[in-house]
Amino acid sequence: MKGILFAFLGGAFITLQGVANARISQDIGTWQTATITQFTGFIAALVILMFVRDGKWQMFKQVKPLYLTGGAFAAVIIYSNVTAIHHIGITLSIAAILIAQLSLTFIIDSKGWFGVRKQKMNLSHFIGIIMMITGVLILKF
Repeated sequence: MKGILFAFLGGAFITLQGVANARISQDIGTWQTATITQFTGFIAALVILMFVRDGKWQMFKQVKPLYLTGGAFAAVIIYSNVTAIHHIGITLSIAAILIAQLSLTFIIDSKGWFGVRKQKMNLSHFIGIIMMITGVLILKF
C-alpha cells in the first residue's frame, strides 16, 4: 500500500512540476528552467537528507557510474516535458509520457536490465499498453 501511495504522490508531483516548468520557461527559457528546477531539487533533497539522515554515504563509491547519470537524465526529462506541454498540452503530454514510461519499463522488466529481476510478459501486458495508446489517440482526436 505504501508503494502505491508514493507512486500516486510521485505521479501528481511530476504533473505539477511539468505545469510549473512550462509556465516558468515562457518567461526565462526551457534550459534555464531545467537548470533552476535541478538546482532547487538538489537543495530540497539536501535539506530533507539533513533531517532524515538515512542511507550509507560510504557506499557511494560502489555505485556503478552508469547509474550516476540519473541527474543528467532529469535535465533531458524536464526539457522534453516542457517542450511537449508547449506543443500538445498537459493532458496529451502526460498521457504520452506514461506510455513511454510503461513501454520502456516493459522492455527493462522483460530483459532484466539494470539488475532488476527478469519478468515474463504476457498477453495482458501487451493489451494494456495497446489500450493506453488507443486512449491517447482518442484524447488527441
